[in-house]
Amino acid sequence: MVVVNAPRLGLLLDVDGPIASPVSRTIAIPSIIEDLVALAAEGIPVVFNTGRSDAFIRQEVVGPLLAGGLAAGGRVHAVCEKGAVWCSIGPQYEGGMGELTVAENLALPRDYADEMRELVRDEYADLVFFDETKRAMVSIEQRVEVPNATYLARQPEFDAKAMAALQRRGLGVRRLDDVRPDADGAVQWRIDPTIISTDVESDRSGKDMGAERSLELLAQDGELPLAWRTMGDSRSDYAMADWLHANGHEVAHVDVRPSDGVPATPYPVLTAPDGVIHDDAGARFLSDWRRSV
Repeated sequence: MVVVNAPRLGLLLDVDGPIASPVSRTIAIPSIIEDLVALAAEGIPVVFNTGRSDAFIRQEVVGPLLAGGLAAGGRVHAVCEKGAVWCSIGPQYEGGMGELTVAENLALPRDYADEMRELVRDEYADLVFFDETKRAMVSIEQRVEVPNATYLARQPEFDAKAMAALQRRGLGVRRLDDVRPDADGAVQWRIDPTIISTDVESDRSGKDMGAERSLELLAQDGELPLAWRTMGDSRSDYAMADWLHANGHEVAHVDVRPSDGVPATPYPVLTAPDGVIHDDAGARFLSDWRRSV
């Protein structure tokens, strides 16, 4: 389906936090699926811009969307692993997902992934698991049965070993404000700690790259939206709105976990009232947007 008139709104959505529960790692609120299906049916573009793998999106997002009645012809896409993997979504595709594109130039060295897998197995198997579904990134995720406070207490220890393994290979790496360039002063890789995982990724990847990929996908199936809503649960998710604003698009960002601090931005930042956070907040905003269209 090619949309002739530009849709009034487009959605660029992080998955963990605003869509999927950070506790169960599933879409736990039924209205989220109902509203996403209804918005897509109204011609609203929906792109999941996530650090998750395509396998996770297929199981935890695409499956429920298809079961909820997602129609063929909607403008629904996924940009996974922070811009390294992308595809279209809909019942017209086998398994609900179209052909995957993988940016191989963003993939970590295979021997590094092997080392991190062994590190998890030998020292951290009680705390985390190695995500075998990632195609470019390396992700180490908290076990669901482990209390989050227990995980967060040991996360910096693991991250330090992950950084050291990159440095031994002569590679530059950063983690938050800790920047360790290579011999030429370059930084190729980034360690990104989240509340439930550690992602090791190309320093070029991120939610801003995901936003750029998203618009490239949407440009292939219709007009770009007149305005955007981005939604996420961490400071790094603001990069979606930053990129859209810098490239001349009207945007407002929804922060479903503002306890990290809401930065000053040249665009509006929305939060849910009454201390509502995570997917509870995401569900509220999706319902509001559905009513508005």
